[in-house]
Amino acid sequence: MKLLISGGGTGGHVFPAIAIADAFKELHPEADILFVGAQGKMEMKEVPKAGYKIIGLDIGGFQRKFTVHNVTLVYRLIKSLLQANRILKSFKPDVVVGVGGYASGPILRMSAWNHIPFVIQEQNSYAGVTNKIMASKASRICVAFEHMDRFFEKSKLVNTGNPVRREFIVPVNRLDAFQYYGLDPNKKTICVFGGSLGARTLNEVIAEQYEMIKHRDDLQILWQVGRQFIEEFALTPIAQLKNVKMLAFIDRMDLAYAIADVAIARAGALTISELAATHTVAVLVPSPNVAEDHQRKNAESMISQGAARMVLDKDAKQGLWKEVMSLLDDHLSQENIKSALKHLAKPEAAKEIAKCIDQLVEKN
Repeated sequence: MKLLISGGGTGGHVFPAIAIADAFKELHPEADILFVGAQGKMEMKEVPKAGYKIIGLDIGGFQRKFTVHNVTLVYRLIKSLLQANRILKSFKPDVVVGVGGYASGPILRMSAWNHIPFVIQEQNSYAGVTNKIMASKASRICVAFEHMDRFFEKSKLVNTGNPVRREFIVPVNRLDAFQYYGLDPNKKTICVFGGSLGARTLNEVIAEQYEMIKHRDDLQILWQVGRQFIEEFALTPIAQLKNVKMLAFIDRMDLAYAIADVAIARAGALTISELAATHTVAVLVPSPNVAEDHQRKNAESMISQGAARMVLDKDAKQGLWKEVMSLLDDHLSQENIKSALKHLAKPEAAKEIAKCIDQLVEKN
């Protein structure tokens, strides 16, 4: 049995794709799985680390205004379509899965051309452009949010949730997690997750809290400042406080979620799925710099179900810290949010998607 998985570009696409591959391998240990990504993107490193083969297409994204880059991209798009066609004819997959990202478009387009059945996995509450274009040709569309029939044909939808890595499903010893990060288990803990690159807005809000945090002996912060901001913010007064642990990158997110009384995070689909899987109370600050403002729509979906709080990026400097401290001291609200998260969590998402793929193979 042969499975081809296409897409990537960000962790929100790559890690769910790997989780799907792992789940499919559990169903079919003998399966031959091939990934197709975009050259120079993170999948070209992360997929081989997970033990899978990957081929990179020479493809990128269009810029909103006219540039020379867009002219050359037309050539690269045609080239990637031809390459995608060669890959499909050579590998001969039984089913293709598109997880979004630059490489997904050419592979899904040529899968339809070659009459190869494919599954779309849409992570966000607002469907991506490629997925919307290719949806009419898809056999199944696996989604993670309600009301996705406004984008896709209802008969094709399966609400599987977003796959998360296995470590987010396995229970964590909280004391071990505190020890790993060198933090005090007796203190209230705020975790700041700006992603591997970091988020300037979140960093600036935290940096401004020096005087307050300095005098709060009952409070500590685990702060992922991001690789591109570590040198800048390591020099701020707050970074010198004993109850502030600043890191460029958090390598064990499962342990970080385990110690968070309240998290501050962006609202990417992967982050939201991890928050749900780990029942982590959070104040979401959607990034305004994403296509179609989908992070805000993700966050609004969570808010509507009582599963998080939200502060918009433009309001963060005035309102974020106040919202966080209000939630930190409100144990009833925390418990209500945890209850909503437990209802939303779909820890078996990867297995459900693998079953959808399996059923499609049997049907064809």
